[in-house]
Amino acid sequence: MFTGIVEEMGEVVEVTPTAQDSALVAVRGPLVASDARHGDSIAVNGVCLTVVEVDGGVFTADVMGETSRRSTLGALRAGDPVNLERAAALGSRLGGHLVQGHVDGVGEVLSREPAQRWETIRFRLPAALSRYVVEKGSITVDGVSLTVAEVGADRFAVGLIPTTLTLTTLGVRSPGDPVNLEVDVLAKYVERLLGVRAADDAGPPVNLPGVGVPGSVVS
Repeated sequence: MFTGIVEEMGEVVEVTPTAQDSALVAVRGPLVASDARHGDSIAVNGVCLTVVEVDGGVFTADVMGETSRRSTLGALRAGDPVNLERAAALGSRLGGHLVQGHVDGVGEVLSREPAQRWETIRFRLPAALSRYVVEKGSITVDGVSLTVAEVGADRFAVGLIPTTLTLTTLGVRSPGDPVNLEVDVLAKYVERLLGVRAADDAGPPVNLPGVGVPGSVVS
């Protein structure tokens, strides 16, 4: 589990294709690698990856085909900047919101509107995710916990402060760039529970004596 508070902006050192459509990705991140061990979790642009090896300030992790297809990690190349965050520790402050590191879909930067002290960025939102995004709610973009400022049927907007623009990759994203999106997991749980409750409340159909159901024959 993560919080969406990026600890440092790292750099992809090497991407080595392995069996079939998977790859081994080496990332330079001195801070997150400082105490990393084999099997630890590190979020890379919002995707939870498992550390395979650590060499100085560089850690390597496997990226499976499923991960490549469902996120932007399949397009990573040496030299690309990436947002990095270690898994949250129990008892630590929750500065952002609960983030699983399980990408729900890939969005796209639509526009940027600079202001004096902040910047508004609009993103395209996959239709299947729109019901989970609400104004003033939380969403994760490339591993960054953000508050939704505006939301439409197929897009949403966020406001970025100078710290976010400087310390994450969102400061250099351009219109047309793809981004990883993870909606608030609480919204998905609520939807699931309400669906189950609605089904329970409806109950099984009741057949009364002498009353048929559509398509039946009553003798």
